[in-house]
Amino acid sequence: MANPLADCVSSLRSSNHLLGNSISILDSGVNDFPRLIKVLQTTKHFELLPSSDLSAAQSRLLSSLTPEFNALLARVETHLSRLERREQALIARCELLEGRLSMSGEDSEAMRKGSGGGGVGRKSIASEGDGGREALKLKQTRAKKERLEYAVERLSLQAQQRERQLRKSVAAQ
Repeated sequence: MANPLADCVSSLRSSNHLLGNSISILDSGVNDFPRLIKVLQTTKHFELLPSSDLSAAQSRLLSSLTPEFNALLARVETHLSRLERREQALIARCELLEGRLSMSGEDSEAMRKGSGGGGVGRKSIASEGDGGREALKLKQTRAKKERLEYAVERLSLQAQQRERQLRKSVAAQ
């Protein structure tokens, strides 16, 4: 009777040995799973989208950005027109001031020439009587004429400046 049990025991030992080998093989395979997961995992670098989705996204982006671009362009244009008007105003003012300087230089020369010797001229004018009064009135009239010429020049420069501004504003509209 020992023989059939010995065969059972030897068969059980070989099965146990076979199971031990299988467990060690499975253990070595399972230990490598984390690395295999990383190796076999696919990474999508580029996603393919349908062209309809892409065109819809482009149209949404365009519709949202167009009003903002238009608003920014309008702000830039108004700022540029304001700067151009300011530049024209400064140029006109410069011309006006140059005219004033040239007129004031002529006025001061005329006053120096007209006064002659200062106090001596006044005494001679006062001593001449009617002729002195006429000369004084003549000087006053000339000075008034020069002031009026200056005022006319200044007003014409201002009118030219306003015409330029009006043309600019009409052209901007």
